[in-house]
Order: sequence, then C-alpha cells, then structure tokens
Amino acid sequence: MWALASGKVSRLNWSHLVHAEAAKGAREKVAVAPSLLACDFARLGEEIAAVEKAGVEFLHLDVMDGHFVNNITFGPPLVKTIDRVAGAPLDTHLMIEHPDRYIGPFLDAGADILTIHVEASSDPRRDLRAIRARGRKSGLAFNPNTPVSDVEPYLEEVDLLLVMSVVPGFGGQSFMESVLGDVERAVRLRDKLGLKFAVEIDGGINPETAARARSAGVDILVAGTAIFRTPDYAAAVRDIRGSGVPGAA
Repeated sequence: MWALASGKVSRLNWSHLVHAEAAKGAREKVAVAPSLLACDFARLGEEIAAVEKAGVEFLHLDVMDGHFVNNITFGPPLVKTIDRVAGAPLDTHLMIEHPDRYIGPFLDAGADILTIHVEASSDPRRDLRAIRARGRKSGLAFNPNTPVSDVEPYLEEVDLLLVMSVVPGFGGQSFMESVLGDVERAVRLRDKLGLKFAVEIDGGINPETAARARSAGVDILVAGTAIFRTPDYAAAVRDIRGSGVPGAA
C-alpha cells in the first residue's frame, strides 16, 4: 500500500494505477478523483463524505489564482479544512503562477499529491523535486495546446502526469478529443523509459468520455459535474470507473 506523509493511506497500490501493469494481469480498476470544485460548498463536509462512501480513491482540488487562469478558487486554508474531514488523499492541482512560492504552504495544509503546470513553473525539475523531498507525490500538468515534448524532460521526476482535456479555468467544459493522442504518447514514453508515473486526465469526463480516455491508457479520471450533478454519486462513480474497463463493476 502507498503510505502518505500526511498519514493517509491510499486504498490502491500506486504501481497498480499504471497502465503498463495491465499486461501482467495486476491492474486494478481505473481510479476516480471527484473534483470538489463542482460540489455544493455549503455542504462541503457532507459532499466529501458522500463521494468517499461512493468509493472514490482521491479527492481532486482545483486551485486557481486568477492569473495563470481567469478564475479564482481557494488556497491553503480551505485545503487544510478539507484535510481535517477527508479520509481520501488530496490530489491538489495548482493552476497558479510561480508555484514554487506555494509548494510549502499547500503541503503543510495537507496536499498528498501536488501538481504544478509545466507552463507556469520557471523550473519544473526544481519544483517537482521539492515536492518529493517532502515525502509527497509530485504531479506535472500540461494544457491541451502544450506538446508532450514540453513535459518529457521532467518525467523521471513525476509520480503523476496530468493531461488537461479542457482549457483550465472553469468547470463544465466539453471534452477535447485531440488530447487522447497526448495520453497515448505519454503512455508510450512511460513504457519506453521504464517509468511508473500514473496518467490522469481532467476535463469534460463523463461515462462516455471516460471510456475513450481509459482506452487511451489513462489511470486516474477526474470528474466534477458528472458526479456532483447527479442524484446518486455511487452510481455515477461506477459508471465512470466501469467505462471501458472489461469486467469492472
């Protein structure tokens, strides 16, 4: 099991998230990370409890600064509040400029995975190593118009590679089919280099797009409105997780 520095333990063996393990029959079901940005913040604790009861592996936190993206969401104080009530690991996605200035505060607040954008960091290698030095999982994200070659030099420093399937900044956008080629290239690079990072996708994920993403090799599916805008979170999670996974419940 993957023991996290914050004391949380994932219910998944991290290596089993990796698509390459599927050929060996060791692959567990694709993981689901509901984006809390789509939940009812007036009932935040209840919403977290509900999706955790539905069996999700992670909680996805979208941090936006109004500079790197146009929207503004929340900072370390709310992450700390969420950490106090959450049982699942916090998959924290920094859509902010100068992420190096905030790595410490977000890790102190309870982030278990901390993802920065290659477009926003002046030194991704430095920042990814700083995250790992604190015993947490490092993530690197890239936008739909950013080539995979921009993240390739840093893959050895990465535990999670986040492929954005919408332009970051706002929820509820339509899935961009073109990024599936980026997913496939990232998986090929991972296999070629013998690395073990998980591939995550975020944006416009629903049962239909989840099937296509999983077929391309995605390991973790971030979904917001497809979960929180439904009356039955457990059914929504099953539909997203099961899409494209033979035999999945």
